[in-house]
Amino acid sequence: MKIIIAPDSFKESLSAIEAANAIASGVKLACPDADIHCIPMADGGEGTVLAIAQNTHSELIQSRITNALDSPVQAQWALIKDSQTAVIEMASAAGLEQISPAERDIFHASTYGVGLLILEALNHNVRHIILGLGGSATNDGGAGMAAALGVRFLNKNRQELAPNPAGLLHLDSIDLSGLDKRLAHITFTLASDVGNPLCGNNGASAIFGPQKGASAEQVKLLDKTLGHYAAHVSATLGKNYSHEPGSGAAGGLGFGAMAFLQAQFRSGVEIVSEFTGLAQLMQNATLVFTGEGKFDAQTLQGKTLAGIASLAQKHQVPVIVIAGALGDNYQALYSKGITAAFSLSNGPMTLQDSMANTAQLLSDRSQDIMRTFLAKR
Repeated sequence: MKIIIAPDSFKESLSAIEAANAIASGVKLACPDADIHCIPMADGGEGTVLAIAQNTHSELIQSRITNALDSPVQAQWALIKDSQTAVIEMASAAGLEQISPAERDIFHASTYGVGLLILEALNHNVRHIILGLGGSATNDGGAGMAAALGVRFLNKNRQELAPNPAGLLHLDSIDLSGLDKRLAHITFTLASDVGNPLCGNNGASAIFGPQKGASAEQVKLLDKTLGHYAAHVSATLGKNYSHEPGSGAAGGLGFGAMAFLQAQFRSGVEIVSEFTGLAQLMQNATLVFTGEGKFDAQTLQGKTLAGIASLAQKHQVPVIVIAGALGDNYQALYSKGITAAFSLSNGPMTLQDSMANTAQLLSDRSQDIMRTFLAKR
């Protein structure tokens, strides 16, 4: 019996690897002879580097850079040695979870650290960079990243501005003369499953700003600032990327990467699936277990579990979801390849208790589900 275990991370509780191991422990208790394949998954956000690195001939490299608020952090990225490819997670350099709720300041947050990681990769003579988008603390349209790579953002007095929303409010011109020349020889792939444009009611500020602490009034100002910034970028480059699907990903980093790096978008789930060989493993599989922190209708919007379900559906393999919480209209995914979904909880408990005991709860639920599955055979 071939069982594939391919969860995403359970944010602030377990990494995708830890979640996979917890589910595997429960499956083994119910079916000791099962042929288990643990494939930790990601969609461009947290866990993407490790998911790809563990399935390739890669070196994991630690780089000391700065986070979204310019504090020093250690960021891990992967160098795939046989293809001159670097894999970078923007969340490791400008992630929301790196900053405590009390310290979050979206107007002064930037993606400068992401640019520093790109420079690190350039110093290793790579020719291709996969940049995972997701989990950002920023709303700077990728200006911070561009500044680290040599772009200067200037006010009407030709003074250099901080590459964050507070600075971009006063943007008057953009100087590209210092952009690192090595970038012309690099191809960039953006790994993301967010299709939002940069601005508007479905843009980066409106949809993701509140998650980063922005009030309703601040969202309006942030959206106005991104529109002002995008107009200057478009005038400078002669092309407008602000309406492109995905330009609003990671606080607009998608826009900045398309504009300044000529980056191309691809589904993060598809990229990770290719490196992990998930499609091949689906052949002749008996059952797939997956999971994430919250499972709801939004999962349909290109998230990891939707990608896994689509792949499993092609191979006619049933898919079981175990989630921290089942949200509104999660049943909509039953027509998209999900066979059944279960909550972690085994009774009334607080969110804190659930998060503290996620590994054990995953093991318990997977054992229960596996025993039920076996009883029907």
